[in-house]
Amino acid sequence: DTSLAEVNSFSPSMPISPSSMINQYKFEDEPELRDLFITVDDPESHITAIETFITYRVVTKTSRGEFDSSEYEVRRRYQDFLWLKSRLEEAHPTLIIPPLPEKFIMKGMVERFSDEFIETRRKALHKFLNRIADHPTLTFNEDFKIFLTAQAWELSSHKKQGPGLLSRMGQTVRAVASSVRGGVKNRPEMFTEMNNYVETFSQKINVLDKIAHRIYKEEREYFNEMKEYGPIYTLWSASEEDTADSLKGVASCIDKCCKATEKRMAGLSEDLLPILHEYVLYSEILMGVLKRRDQIQGELDSKVDALANKKTEKDLFSEEIGKLEDKVECANNALKADWERWKQNMRCDMRSTFTNVAENNLRYYEECLATWESFLASQRVDLHVEEDSEDRP
Repeated sequence: DTSLAEVNSFSPSMPISPSSMINQYKFEDEPELRDLFITVDDPESHITAIETFITYRVVTKTSRGEFDSSEYEVRRRYQDFLWLKSRLEEAHPTLIIPPLPEKFIMKGMVERFSDEFIETRRKALHKFLNRIADHPTLTFNEDFKIFLTAQAWELSSHKKQGPGLLSRMGQTVRAVASSVRGGVKNRPEMFTEMNNYVETFSQKINVLDKIAHRIYKEEREYFNEMKEYGPIYTLWSASEEDTADSLKGVASCIDKCCKATEKRMAGLSEDLLPILHEYVLYSEILMGVLKRRDQIQGELDSKVDALANKKTEKDLFSEEIGKLEDKVECANNALKADWERWKQNMRCDMRSTFTNVAENNLRYYEECLATWESFLASQRVDLHVEEDSEDRP
């Protein structure tokens, strides 16, 4: 369920390396069954007396019959994406809704509204919409269609309709579940295992995310020092006539390694860091989905307990319990199917990401090694020529 274009649901910003076995696999086995293509681009700043915000162009191309046209172009701001995510969660409480980038970024990484921040957010919003488009259920959600097709005033009018029936039902579920003490009684073992998996996954992915940011920070510090280090040799060569060429050679090697380091940093910031942080957000989403499943289970458990204590109205309670049992079964089936889909996507993302990082590291070290080996070879040639000239009578 991926695409060869930038709308790839797995990682649209990931550079394709011809030598990557993962990418070769994706190219060979790619199905061409998609009928909905979405692009998020052209960020535009808006400054008003009240606020400053960014809008993004969302272009949709489709061959689906339920759309009135084959192509749409609208502009959306970040809060519109937040609205869509909340409506999807209301309508599908036990499906795994893709994460959005946080409203506020980590302090010290990039400044808000800088070009780097806007581009990073654009890529994340692009991925968010395409993950929804690739989802077998979410892609047919009516709010998603409205988000892609409605003009700004139409979307604003649709938002004012307020929460729907599903949202109110969700509030009821939360209210009932909050009154249940001691957790869910009849949770199937499968969902207990899911919960344990998510807790472990969350711990590991958070550690990886923190270490990756620390590595990137150290790499940037190393890069900044390298930029100061190389020119010193150039300045030194001006006062050392006998070793001027060697000193200039060292300066040139440092400059080449500096450029290679910059490329490596770009690979980390564009490939590794976004994927790891996306799955940090996914771990939070998964915990929320499992809680919502437990809340639906909790509502059923409370009705069963109420029936056991009631001696009248048993027929009414039995009917309600039957409906709740169907609701729990639907929730369980939806989550089980989405869980397997999410795990498959996650493994593919991680495999591709770590493979690309490994390939980038290999290229980086090979480039630096070749640079210094070439310099050493030139020094040996110069040394031999100098020795030969000294041996002549």
